[in-house]
Amino acid sequence: MSFARPEGYDGLARPRPLGGRLRPQALAAAVCLVLGVGLLTGAVTGSWLAGDSGDGGAGGAFAEAGDLWHSVPVDQLFPPTVNGQGAGPGGADRTWTRVAVAPDADCAAAFDRLLAKVLDPVGCRRLLRATYTDATRSHVTTVGMLFTKADAAAMTSLAKRFETEGLGGRDDLMPLPYAAKDTAAAGFGARQRAAWTVSVLTDAPVVVYAVSGWADARTVDDPQPAGEAMESGATSAPAQAGLGHEAKGLADRVERALRKNVGPATEHPS
Repeated sequence: MSFARPEGYDGLARPRPLGGRLRPQALAAAVCLVLGVGLLTGAVTGSWLAGDSGDGGAGGAFAEAGDLWHSVPVDQLFPPTVNGQGAGPGGADRTWTRVAVAPDADCAAAFDRLLAKVLDPVGCRRLLRATYTDATRSHVTTVGMLFTKADAAAMTSLAKRFETEGLGGRDDLMPLPYAAKDTAAAGFGARQRAAWTVSVLTDAPVVVYAVSGWADARTVDDPQPAGEAMESGATSAPAQAGLGHEAKGLADRVERALRKNVGPATEHPS
C-alpha cells in the first residue's frame, strides 16, 4: 500500500509537497507544535476523566439543577426519613420523619413581605416544601427549596448580600413554616417559629431554607438564627431545646439530596 506525498503549507499559505530534509528551524517548530497539541489533548482528556467539564459543564449543571423540581420524584428531594448522623447537640444523631409535603406552587403568600422583597431579584420559578418531626415528635421543622429564575451571577449577588448585610440573622426575614392538618405540625404557624436558616446556593438556582419550632404549638418570643442557637453556651429556649440543630441539620441534608440529583459537577460537602 502506498500513499501520496503529503502536503504542507508555505509562508504564503500555499500547499506544497512535504519532502526532503527539514531545515533546523522548521524541525524545531514542528516538534513544538506536536508537543503543544499533545499537552492540550492530554489536558482535555484529563479534564473529562476527572469529571471537570469546565465552564460549559458548570453551566449545564446549573441549568439542570433548576429543572429538578419537576424531573425528580419528591421522595428523592424530601426523603420520607432523613438520618442526621452527628446533627444534634453535642454530635448526637438525629432522625427526622416527613409528616407533610406541600403541593408545589409559586411563591405567592409563601413568604413574609420583607423576605419576599429580598428574594424578588432572583424571581420564583417554583417552591417546594415539606415538614418533618423528630423521633420524639416534640419538634417540627419545615424545609423548603425555592427554585429561582436567576442566573449564576444573580445568585452570587444575592448570596453576597445575605453575607455582607447579615440578612440570614434577621428575625423579620424568617421563612414561614408549612402546617398540615392532622399531623404533628398542625399548629406550626408564624408565631411558633423558633430557629431558622437560609442558604443561597451559587452553583444552582435554588434557595434552601428551614425553620423549626415545638410540636405543641407554643408561641416563641425570642426566635434565634440556627447558627447562633448552635453556639456553645447559648442559653435561649430554642438553643436549649436544640432547635437550631434541627433547622440546620435538616436543611443541610436536603441540600445534599439536591446536589446528588444534579451529579458530581455540583457536589461538595455542606
